[in-house]
Amino acid sequence: MPPLNDTEMEILRFVLLGIPGLEKSHIWISIPFSSVYLLSLMGNFTILLLIKTEQSLHEPMYYFLSMVSISDLGLSLSSLPTTLGLFLFDVHEIHAAACFAQEFFIHLFTVSGASVLSVMAFGRYSSKTGVFLTSKNILLILPLPFPLQWLKYCRQKLLSHSYCLYQDVMKLACSDNTVNVAYGLCAALSTMLDLVFIIFSYIMILKTVLGIATPREQFKALNTCISHVCAVLIFYVPMLSAAMLHRFARDVAPMIHVLMADMFLLVPPLMNPIVYCMKTCQI
Repeated sequence: MPPLNDTEMEILRFVLLGIPGLEKSHIWISIPFSSVYLLSLMGNFTILLLIKTEQSLHEPMYYFLSMVSISDLGLSLSSLPTTLGLFLFDVHEIHAAACFAQEFFIHLFTVSGASVLSVMAFGRYSSKTGVFLTSKNILLILPLPFPLQWLKYCRQKLLSHSYCLYQDVMKLACSDNTVNVAYGLCAALSTMLDLVFIIFSYIMILKTVLGIATPREQFKALNTCISHVCAVLIFYVPMLSAAMLHRFARDVAPMIHVLMADMFLLVPPLMNPIVYCMKTCQI
């Protein structure tokens, strides 16, 4: 491979912009972001502590809930260093290796959360399908850092978010990124497949519940699933909204794209403890 000239010097560091157009307000933006991170960490740590210390919560349902909390904690902690570092301390630069590592952990904990939701859905209908979806997700996410490391980055080094987003980094490549585009497409299709299977599972559950004799028994059976359905919506709605916006609404202001991507990382870890605590009397 011929050496890069001065105008194509390989980039080893990226620059995070945060929220475009609001650079002067980053210190004020840090207040709600810090509050959400703090509440998310407190809520999920509290759930883990309760499940560990309360003997009555040592049941499969609560073990799954603890796995959701671990995934939420990992998701929050993966983006927290760069996000708060940028908003609070004006630290914009991130080394390429650290950027790829952050992307890997964000996707890892996202996939972990999706896998737990899949297992919880199919645990009520077909446990083998849930295990299959989990294995598929783990195998899909493991190679993520390597295709990004194979690319060459030159000329441009500005990332439009407060953390390293896969699509954002890919756009900066000055070498062929066909493999990464194909990989991203496979990941997106895999996520949609998970959602389709979860919806199918709950259709089967609803069909079974409607066959129960009395309305009271029907209500009791449905009530046990409401918190999980809410968790599925909290997880998938921000993700799909951000993806659809990125794919079909490219003329929208960059700030909207950034805020939607931030919501995907902030909303599930914040809302899941609230939903589960409201719907679970033991907690």
